[in-house]
Amino acid sequence: MQPEHQPRILRKLIVEVIDAKDLLPKDGLGSSSPYVVADFDGQKKRSSTVCRNLNPAWNERLEFIVSDPRTMEFEELEIEVFNDKKLSNGSARKNHFLGRVKLYGSQFARRGEEGLIYFPLEKKSVFSWIKGEIGLKIYYYDEIVDEQEVKNEGPPPEKEAVDMRKSPLVVTENGTVLEVPMPTEIAMEGSHLPPMVTIEESPPMMTVHLDHRHHQEGPPAVHPEQPHYPPEVRKMQTGPLGGNERVKVLRRPNGDYSPRVITGRFASESEKIPAYDLVEPMQFLFIRIVKARGLAPNDSPCVKIRTSSHFVRSKPANYRPGDPSMNPEWNQVFALPQNKTDSASSTLEISVWNGSSEQFLGGVCFDLSDVPVRDPPDSPLAPQWYRLEGADDQHSVTVSGDIQLSVWIGTQADDAFPESCSSDAPYVVHTRSKVYQSPKLWYLRIAVLEAQDLHIAANLPPLTAPDVRVKAQLGFQSFRTRRGSMNHHSSTFYWHEDLLFVAGEPLEDTLILLVEDRTGKDPVLLGHVVAPVASIEQRIDERHVASKWVPLEGGAGGAYCGRIQLRMCLEGGYHVLDEAAHLCSDFRPTAKQLWKPAIGILELGILGARGLLPMKSKGGGKGSTDAYCVAKYGKKWVRTRTITDSFDPRWNEQYTWQVYDPCTVLTIGVFDNWRSFADPTEDKPDYRIGKIRIRVSTLESNKVYTNSYPLLVLSRNGLKKMGEIELAVRFACPSLLPDTCAAYGQPLLPKMHYLRPLGVAQQEALRGAASKMVAAWLVRSEPPLGPEVVKYMLDSDSHTWSMRKSKANWFRIVAVLAWAVGLAKWLDDIRRWRNPVTTVLVHILYLVLVWFPDLIVPTGFLYIFLIGVWYYRFRPKIPAGMDIRLSQAETVDPDDLDEEFDTIPSSRPPEIVRIRYDRLRILAARVQTVLGDFATQGERVQALVSWRDPRATKLFIVVCLAITVVLYVVPPKMVAVALGFYFLRHPMFRDPMPPASLNFFRRLPSLSDRLM
Repeated sequence: MQPEHQPRILRKLIVEVIDAKDLLPKDGLGSSSPYVVADFDGQKKRSSTVCRNLNPAWNERLEFIVSDPRTMEFEELEIEVFNDKKLSNGSARKNHFLGRVKLYGSQFARRGEEGLIYFPLEKKSVFSWIKGEIGLKIYYYDEIVDEQEVKNEGPPPEKEAVDMRKSPLVVTENGTVLEVPMPTEIAMEGSHLPPMVTIEESPPMMTVHLDHRHHQEGPPAVHPEQPHYPPEVRKMQTGPLGGNERVKVLRRPNGDYSPRVITGRFASESEKIPAYDLVEPMQFLFIRIVKARGLAPNDSPCVKIRTSSHFVRSKPANYRPGDPSMNPEWNQVFALPQNKTDSASSTLEISVWNGSSEQFLGGVCFDLSDVPVRDPPDSPLAPQWYRLEGADDQHSVTVSGDIQLSVWIGTQADDAFPESCSSDAPYVVHTRSKVYQSPKLWYLRIAVLEAQDLHIAANLPPLTAPDVRVKAQLGFQSFRTRRGSMNHHSSTFYWHEDLLFVAGEPLEDTLILLVEDRTGKDPVLLGHVVAPVASIEQRIDERHVASKWVPLEGGAGGAYCGRIQLRMCLEGGYHVLDEAAHLCSDFRPTAKQLWKPAIGILELGILGARGLLPMKSKGGGKGSTDAYCVAKYGKKWVRTRTITDSFDPRWNEQYTWQVYDPCTVLTIGVFDNWRSFADPTEDKPDYRIGKIRIRVSTLESNKVYTNSYPLLVLSRNGLKKMGEIELAVRFACPSLLPDTCAAYGQPLLPKMHYLRPLGVAQQEALRGAASKMVAAWLVRSEPPLGPEVVKYMLDSDSHTWSMRKSKANWFRIVAVLAWAVGLAKWLDDIRRWRNPVTTVLVHILYLVLVWFPDLIVPTGFLYIFLIGVWYYRFRPKIPAGMDIRLSQAETVDPDDLDEEFDTIPSSRPPEIVRIRYDRLRILAARVQTVLGDFATQGERVQALVSWRDPRATKLFIVVCLAITVVLYVVPPKMVAVALGFYFLRHPMFRDPMPPASLNFFRRLPSLSDRLM
């Protein structure tokens, strides 16, 4: 009897090669005969050849088998396009390279979610000349197959090679089908081609989960194994100090409000710290209570755990259906902070009690010096049965039964730590560390084109056109079109207007379109359309989406109320901004197929905080702080556990993110937990303690920064320092590999933002909607991230008016222009001969540059290079935190702060609002004057040849004619020397009055005299 074969899941990757556009001619006849070679996981397959066509269409399907679906995300798919030399003019010695595309498994879509994407063809080397793009559909699917079928499905490579040599090659040329013998070589540029075989290579050595503890709910390992990163970041440890060293930055105090280097464990510069160990290990005593059996008669028993410094109590027991009451189950893990000095002499007591009568049912004692230590990646310690023992008291109840438990000592890297209960708050789930994911957001575009057969009221006044508008609603978002234009020959209204919404997955919302007649005082509903968002077509590029006629319902015209033409699509080629553009942590588009591979790994170690101020008062009026930390980068949010009643909390949790663009910002915020410890009937938001931003591009590659940053909060009462937070950050990335350097030359936003750009006001409105959707999504998690936390981390109020921010931006502009002001002062000193030696040297340099003008541009770039080298000495040694001087937070006026934190509409008394309005009018008048002066100067330039002032124009054109004659006659070098020496002439030859040219320009007319 043969054994039964067990079915298993086989994953297949499908690459549909559709067509290509605008290829480069490489056959010597002004054309090319392209074909495609696809390489995935050691399997190579090629398409047919399209004869002499620069815009070929293949429409072929290449199928690959995914050897390990778990590592598919890190596998590389390489698509190369070649010109077939067999169909060239005969002089070609090789199959010329026409371009390639590299994709990773993270860009593959599941079957049913794929779309046609045109990828630009890339070069193989710097000297390659490539152009054009190729259209591909890439997706995968799983199928259940039998083990025997899998073995019989794949023929040996040698046999497959023979079969491929025998099969003819189909070539299409101008609609004619030709059969060409299949080439026995695979196109490789610059070499003889190997036989066409399917090569099975062993997968690259890598670990799929870089560190699963970083991505799961809870803190990661403190002593993890050396992870294997995906190919794009495999060289991240190629820094100058090696992969197992961490660089410490020297302490450089810059005041109380500046970030500083943490001293202590990391102070020794010669100390080598293992890689991926950014936090300090913290020992915990883990107790896993599983179940009990054979207990004495009881009612809802519980377990009490006691050490010399901790006491915790378990939740009430559970019972399996059909089990007797003497076999309760708990399945609960406790993590008690462990002190090394106390562990040698302490005793662990685990006792079972009757929950209703507090009757002792038995217990077990452990000597902590005999408790085993578990180091990851060891497997979890197996629980064991222990006989319950009674007390020495003779009047106690008879003890019987066993309890199943396990006890060990570990660190916060233990797998059981994230879901364990701490002795601080054993019942509160809100105190645990968690990892959150933002929802996947789409832009929903609705093009309202026209409507026909609308039932308009017939009793309109004469010469009155009906005011018909379309109102669209999606959740809390609502937009209305402008007034429709009417065709008088038919009852057709035209809008041709686009409305944009933000839609979040799962796409469960419903889009409602209302056609309203707003001619009278009250709007009249002419009909409506209801469309589920999940049924709307998705697109990931600018391809045309067909419009549809949709019948209107619910109007006053009976069963048929007219119809409306709509074009609706979900835009996957945009990045939905939920943060301010200058603080964005991710620029990837919504569609996963358009994502580029990661260029590095960002590691963050949240060590702890120091000197936090009391946020609330507990029993007896004692101040207390229950602090936790939130970090946000990209779509991933992390939340540390809450350390209760501590002004110096130590979290020591480490997290990682994949970095797709170095010009992004990591945000870390600290909050006081009010929501968890408040009355359930009260909705008390968590209080903000401070926030830090770190720009990833300012971090050197493979270097660990361990610094302390001040936590600052700006409120109505002014600036306040709430404490300090200690962080360890590392950006693990290849220093100067092509992928990293190429990221700086790529557009910041996805392609669709430039092909069909969004307006500034529209983008800001969509950002507000996106931040609300993210807040609504995260507040449904457990533990919830409150909307006050999400809005603070996303800077949702960054666009509000603030006199302080206006001053800060003004001083930023002044600082940017400071170099120009300094250069002008230096030139003024030169022309006034303040330092005669310098002025003479400038004369000589000016003569050299005039006589050898070819040296001007190289000299300028050399000067910039030397400036960059000189400022290398003053480069920032640590990532900068919040700058209170730049923010104008030190000397801010209290009334300005009160105005900044005022609500919209204002909640202040009318007298204060009137004073602020008058002050704003005065400021606006100054801005108005400056804008008018700019306009005046530009109009005077136009007046030179506009003949508004005939005499001035005559003088100007005569002077231009004279200058033309002089420049034709006199060599230009002589003219340049004369003008330069005239500008640098000695003050004894100068007139203190303004020059005639400036006087002439100031007398030119402007249009300011026409303003009313």
